[in-house]
Amino acid sequence: MEQETSLLKSIKSTALYVIIFLFPLFFLPFTQEYFLTGKVYFLLFGSLLLLVLATLEFLVTKKFIWEKKPFDNTVILFFITIVLSTIISSPNKIQAILNPTLGIMPLFSFLILYFFISREKNTTIKNALVYLSSCVVALVSIVIFFNPFKQAELPVIFDFLKNPGFSPLGNSLDAIFFLGFAAVLAASSIFSKTNKSQTERILSFGSFTLSLSAIGFLIFSLVKTKDAFILPPFNLSWYGAVETLKQPLTALFGVGVDNYASMFTRVKDTAYNASNMWQISAFNASRSTFLHIPTELGMFGAVAFGLLILQIIRHGFAIQKQHGNKYVFLPILFFLIITLLFPPSLTVFFLLFLILSGVGTHEKHEETAAFTLDTGKILPLYGSFIIISLLFIGALGYLGGRSYAAEVYFKRSLDGFAKNNAKYVYENMRMAVITNPFIERFRSNFSQTNLLLANNIAAKAADPANASADKQTDSTNTNTLSDQDRQTISQALQAAIEEAKAAVTLNPQKAVNWENLANIYRNIMNVAQGADSWTISAYQRAIILDPQNPSHRVNLGGIMLSFKNYDEAAKLFEQAIAIKPDWPNAYYNLGWAAYQKKDYQKAAQAMQSTVSLLDPKKDEADYKKAMADLEEFKKMLPEEEATEAATTPSKLSVPTPSSLEIEPKIKLPNEASPEAK
Repeated sequence: MEQETSLLKSIKSTALYVIIFLFPLFFLPFTQEYFLTGKVYFLLFGSLLLLVLATLEFLVTKKFIWEKKPFDNTVILFFITIVLSTIISSPNKIQAILNPTLGIMPLFSFLILYFFISREKNTTIKNALVYLSSCVVALVSIVIFFNPFKQAELPVIFDFLKNPGFSPLGNSLDAIFFLGFAAVLAASSIFSKTNKSQTERILSFGSFTLSLSAIGFLIFSLVKTKDAFILPPFNLSWYGAVETLKQPLTALFGVGVDNYASMFTRVKDTAYNASNMWQISAFNASRSTFLHIPTELGMFGAVAFGLLILQIIRHGFAIQKQHGNKYVFLPILFFLIITLLFPPSLTVFFLLFLILSGVGTHEKHEETAAFTLDTGKILPLYGSFIIISLLFIGALGYLGGRSYAAEVYFKRSLDGFAKNNAKYVYENMRMAVITNPFIERFRSNFSQTNLLLANNIAAKAADPANASADKQTDSTNTNTLSDQDRQTISQALQAAIEEAKAAVTLNPQKAVNWENLANIYRNIMNVAQGADSWTISAYQRAIILDPQNPSHRVNLGGIMLSFKNYDEAAKLFEQAIAIKPDWPNAYYNLGWAAYQKKDYQKAAQAMQSTVSLLDPKKDEADYKKAMADLEEFKKMLPEEEATEAATTPSKLSVPTPSSLEIEPKIKLPNEASPEAK
């Protein structure tokens, strides 16, 4: 039995080391997002493998052994706050569980990793694997910087190698975090006075040198492409954290995991609209990890995370004192800086759990006897533990597998668009929704796919070139849909609305979900009965949730224009201008609303403002269009009121319903309205 136990422990340690080494490098091109998604599921299945090995070890020894470590209670407390926030506050709980930043699934995986790593006696191997992994990441980053595959003809699946910002970590910022951590960890080892093997010396020096070199290339690349990585503003991140304190529930449990975007749209201000980021309607994470946690997890989460950080600092100073190495605190200091200044990410939490496991094993503290429960003589308990463990692992594996399969289906549907294969797109997107119906991204995209399908059928039926020979004999029938076409279009439109409403139901606090529903309704206004009032209702909900977004008001104003409700349209365009005074499209729409009202002076003034905000060189087409409209408006003015024009950016358009029309309009069921459940 001892031989089997020793073998299982050896396999378990090997599996653990492989996970640590591969995490920064692992990615698979089978999902929409190659890197983050791949790492999340790699962590999940890796942690489940460790649990299987631990269960087999228990099966052989019949003993449950628990060795207490310094951070156990605090880590579990932090995980509990994530679970509570998800259950109590998150609107879309399944998507929150899968969230790659603070989701229960990745944090559970890290928790399992922590428990196994912190019980490993040999910390030298763990550090060596971090050094080795960082060397590989650094070499890849340096090679990719010179873009050697730029002119190479690669299979589509490897096109990412042509991207100068490619990194196995997923983005340049996470690569800098990991390489920076490896560099300071290596530096603390290089400058320490402890005895080290020749291999450890070589690896630490190689990691330090290569990591710093790669960081230099990555920073140069980020500076060169200025907007390559856009971060949310600090002030709005602070406002979001403070805003949660205004309601007792959000003060305690936050707005919920995977729900930061709903808070961002609430605290956005006009200063944000004046920045070059204004077209980004929402961010999914705060600028600082220290601000993101209280926003999504509330005070409970902030206190738990704060206790964890304070405990790390206290133990870090204790290690520094015990070992007489003043550089040992460098990795902790580096981690504190990146969590203070940058958003949370999967890589950041990977570094956190590396620190927890490292600090917990390096510090010399009084040995406490491990708790041992021998179930050999209590067979019911022994059998129950094995059954529960295997059922738990099997259930998590099954659910995780389904979730990953849904991501694979969704990626295939996107590939179908590139292949111009409508059937392939539809079938794979449908399978993604069936396999995991709780992902808003799937439902929103499927709603657009169904709308596209309905439009294509209607367009083909309305095209004389595609009409059947018998219909071509009667010119009055060229735009008439067959009963079969009407039924197919009706079903596709109902599916589009149902999917868009499903996204809204999953998270009614996100303005982007209401905007998608409104866009679906707007596109079928000339096709389906009742869609006009439904469009208005959906846009109004989007405006309530994202009050500082001028696009919603311009879109709703365009709908009012199509109803010839010029007063309401003008009011909405004026509100958009008040929110973003330098947006030419808002003035352009106001000009046309005033022109339709026959208020020619106001129309000319608005179009004059449009022209003055456009750059004749950068926005040549828009500038000419606005100038032509301005001249047209001036003709309606008395001569003494005509004026001149001059100069910044946008696309000028009056939002209107789809030009596609069907008569008689298709009657959709009452359940298609936004208020219907």
